Amino acid sequence: MTTAITELPEGLTAPPARGRSKALIGELLVELGFATVSDVESAIGEARASGRATGRVLVENGTITATQLARALALRFGLHHVDLGRFKLDSKAMDLLEPAVARRHGAVPVGFLDGGRTVLIAMADPGDVVAVDDIALITGLEVRPAIATPEEVAMLIARLNRVEEEPEELEGPEGGLGGPLSAGGEGDQVLDLGEQIDEAPVVKLVHSIVAQAAERGASDIHFVPQSGELRIQFRVDGVLQDAQTVPRKMAPHVIARIKIMGDLDISERRKPQDGRFAFTLEGRPIDIRVVTLPLVGGESVVMRILDRGAGSVGLEELGMLEQARSRFEEAISRPYGAVLVTGPTGSGKTTSLYAALRMLNTGERSIITLEDPVEYRLEGIKQMQVNEKAGVTFATGLRSMMRADPDVVMVGEIRDRETAKIAMESALTGHMVLSTLHTNDAPTAITRLIEMEIEPFMVSSAVDCVVAQRLARKLCDHCRREVHLSAELLRNGGFPALHDLTAYEPVGCGRCNGTGYRGRVGIYEVMPITDAIRSDALSRNAANAIAATAVSEGMRRLRDDALEKIQMGLTSVAEAARVTVAS
Repeated sequence: MTTAITELPEGLTAPPARGRSKALIGELLVELGFATVSDVESAIGEARASGRATGRVLVENGTITATQLARALALRFGLHHVDLGRFKLDSKAMDLLEPAVARRHGAVPVGFLDGGRTVLIAMADPGDVVAVDDIALITGLEVRPAIATPEEVAMLIARLNRVEEEPEELEGPEGGLGGPLSAGGEGDQVLDLGEQIDEAPVVKLVHSIVAQAAERGASDIHFVPQSGELRIQFRVDGVLQDAQTVPRKMAPHVIARIKIMGDLDISERRKPQDGRFAFTLEGRPIDIRVVTLPLVGGESVVMRILDRGAGSVGLEELGMLEQARSRFEEAISRPYGAVLVTGPTGSGKTTSLYAALRMLNTGERSIITLEDPVEYRLEGIKQMQVNEKAGVTFATGLRSMMRADPDVVMVGEIRDRETAKIAMESALTGHMVLSTLHTNDAPTAITRLIEMEIEPFMVSSAVDCVVAQRLARKLCDHCRREVHLSAELLRNGGFPALHDLTAYEPVGCGRCNGTGYRGRVGIYEVMPITDAIRSDALSRNAANAIAATAVSEGMRRLRDDALEKIQMGLTSVAEAARVTVAS
């Protein structure tokens, strides 16, 4: 039973008077103190010339925020204003509308008023009376529209999470799941969620879960068996978040459906399996890698989402500070040598390599990549995918690539001695080699290669630069809270602080799903290979000795970079400590 809201909750503002105001939107913005008369007059002229609304011109010019414009619109139309970053959403209200209906009308139920007799609707267009009437007809309740920003409404629609409580009657030996769909890879059938949505309930549910995860920017979906049910978690910004629970009755059908989509054996539950499939989501191509694990409590599935439509980022978007970025750019701009990016799984290594490729992809060089899998498609670059079943491993693929006249070679990962040896030899014979390595920091990459039985003289001669990196969650700009941190407290936490500083900590709001974080920022350690470091490598010195040499020559450690990102308000001390280790 829904709890009635008798008083206006935080984030909801009632209009001072019912009915439309006779004042223009520009006059109301001035009255509210959001803009000056000259700001409005200038925006009116620009709006007339471009055919845009005055309010949108002011927002796009940075004079006012989208929230301030929404408040002025609510005042003009005599409606409530709802700040979805502060308003506590009611999941029962949100479940009143199908996501497709909410998307069509650009409106979402967010709460109840008047003891549950009235539903509060967040919408961006105050003049859409058709939407109000339609929602009233669907819900059977009185509708109270409230103005929110278009961005907030769009985000809320993307987060809608409506799941069927019980499946309809399932038919056939496989529960009405339908036939095989796609095994992924080149030439495979691509599924369109829009075409599949009206099939059996379990098909609709699985596709809905994948779509929600993709819309929320999740990198992975975990299906974890728990007391007969399936606990679903999304990995967003590197951290698992509970999404929903699939009822016991549907759990086995969901697992079977995913196996069919990934072209796996649905009868095999005793050993792990790997598969993949692809589909389109609102025109964006999405690749999914599927891994099944036989756990004690039942079969678990992890789905890795590779959004091919997201595109790669440029070097300027990585978040490298000026010194680190200039060192990295200098290294990859050389005609030959090896540049390695290190870090654990999920630290953004491949993203950094793609950013380097974008800079090098001028059309004057032959660039070939060998990846597992190909995460982004880049025009003008020859991309090859590892296929161990066909005998294409990193080592064999790299050997073949060397005979194809490349200038730049990107190898997804150096996993073994053979791949490492071919990569180092290639760097010494006039090729620029980009690759990744699993080490905790940049200095350890040198000792790791030597431990892989690559001769020290070859390592010291071939490698030009090593970058270690981590991804830290970025503080939400809308709810972060200022905090004073003492130098002693920071030093005790392993951060090399010389003085107290003002930083920020997470709070949590509707825009960041209550986490306090939204997006991620890179933390970097860039180590150019100098003569002194080459000498350390030839002497087989330990990683800490190489690190000391690099620091004496100006390298900033991960914690140094993290401290600066903390001071810039990009991340918090707790988050930086979570992803980095004190040197």
